[in-house]
Amino acid sequence: MLDAPTAALSATNARPTSVSVVIPAKNAAAYIGETIASALAQGDITEIIVVDDGSADDTMAIVRAIRDPRLRLIANDSSGVSAARNLGARNAGGDWLIFLDADDRLRPDAVMTLLAATKATPRAILVYGDYNTIDSEGRPIGRRDLLKGRRKPSGNVLERLTRGNFIVNGGIMLVRADAFGAAGGFDVSLRYCEDWHCWCRLAAIGEFAYVPELLLDYRLHTANTMNAAVRAPQDFFPAVARVFDDPLILFKLPAGAAPRLRRAAEIHLVTYSATQAVRFGRYRDAIAYLGMVGRRSLKAVPRSAIKIALAHFGI
Repeated sequence: MLDAPTAALSATNARPTSVSVVIPAKNAAAYIGETIASALAQGDITEIIVVDDGSADDTMAIVRAIRDPRLRLIANDSSGVSAARNLGARNAGGDWLIFLDADDRLRPDAVMTLLAATKATPRAILVYGDYNTIDSEGRPIGRRDLLKGRRKPSGNVLERLTRGNFIVNGGIMLVRADAFGAAGGFDVSLRYCEDWHCWCRLAAIGEFAYVPELLLDYRLHTANTMNAAVRAPQDFFPAVARVFDDPLILFKLPAGAAPRLRRAAEIHLVTYSATQAVRFGRYRDAIAYLGMVGRRSLKAVPRSAIKIALAHFGI
């Protein structure tokens, strides 16, 4: 017998191609014009919905000044990024959704590449690619070119995804709108890693497909929610608890696997915190975080240490 979310998806047999881009924005005047331009340059989108989350700068004025019938502006009453994304999704008419942050840029033909993947993998409810990193001025940073050709998982990815968020950014993916609705959208009670929890619920519903292409310029600066210099591993642990207390996710995991996967998720997020600490020059914190990894698993220390060292070189 199918669970309710899976049954809801099974009722849809057509493979639609209309795409809605949802952009949550709060005080994003410095970047919102560039972000919208990158979406408008995609020839395969149906609409762009900007959800302003109580901006006090010129964000709304900049959006209103852009004349394109595909662009819509919705006001959200400072309810947070998850509520803004959910509101945009509820107002979207596309069969596929892409969640683009207001300071990032879609790379040329990103949506076309993702749509081609939906046709090549018709069972997938979510298709995703990879990203390039840029600084506040839009200049490429790091050495992610060294990762070219790497593969990320496709198919049933739930077990792998609960170990850590390998998707990273909603701007590198298309998700079926009906699947997003069936999964319940983003959990507004989570301050951080709400996207990871949402992706895990989606992975419990259906298959994912990976496209080995750079589709997004992901802007790294101290204003990023996940990349701010003050973030510590403890900020992310509520999301770990939420993922491993979610009945839909737990039901689809192998029996007895949750404790092992939860420990792996904590190690992943502690290691991530350490790599970000290195990128912002907080080396003492990075060493302390590596100690947190060791307290969870001594076997995980060498791999975490390598990732932390690579972060020093922008990889």
